Amino acid sequence: MSKTRLEAFSDAVIAIIMTVMVLELRVPHGADWTALRPMVPSFLTYVLSFVILGIYWNNHHHLLHAVERVTGRVLWPNLHLLFWLSLIPFVTGWMGENHFAALPTAVYGVVLLMSAVSYTLLVMALVAGQEHSSRLSRAIGRDYKGKVSLVLYAAAIPLAFVNQMISDALYVAVALIWFIPDRRIEEQH
Repeated sequence: MSKTRLEAFSDAVIAIIMTVMVLELRVPHGADWTALRPMVPSFLTYVLSFVILGIYWNNHHHLLHAVERVTGRVLWPNLHLLFWLSLIPFVTGWMGENHFAALPTAVYGVVLLMSAVSYTLLVMALVAGQEHSSRLSRAIGRDYKGKVSLVLYAAAIPLAFVNQMISDALYVAVALIWFIPDRRIEEQH
């Protein structure tokens, strides 16, 4: 499979995920500002999830442009990533609808953690399919950014039962870490 086809398929799936997510936002019942107040948690969760999906889309794009070739070993890790990303609309709606309650906030974290794990597995599969000193393997290096993200997500899950605001802050922190496209990969272009 060409990397262009893999990228096009992944782009389409992520676009559909984002579309499904926006369709879950409900129109307020009322024409004044107070009608929007109950929607604030859902809207804030939507914004965070949209940014997270955008980060995955952006970094996935950069990742595929840094590889020379895509092997068959990459297809399942890529689908694994897309599976976890496809659950983001569900957990986004659940967390927002329940005003950041502990269990939905923790499950949101599980989906984010598994998305990060699957992205890591995709990176490993891509690196394995390249030459030893490829642009991608040089760019990834020790992947401190990825490891820190996994730790923060793993910490946020149980912390949701202590104080969900801490978990939400950790989710935002990881998004901020990745908001700028991975410079390690950009420098290799």
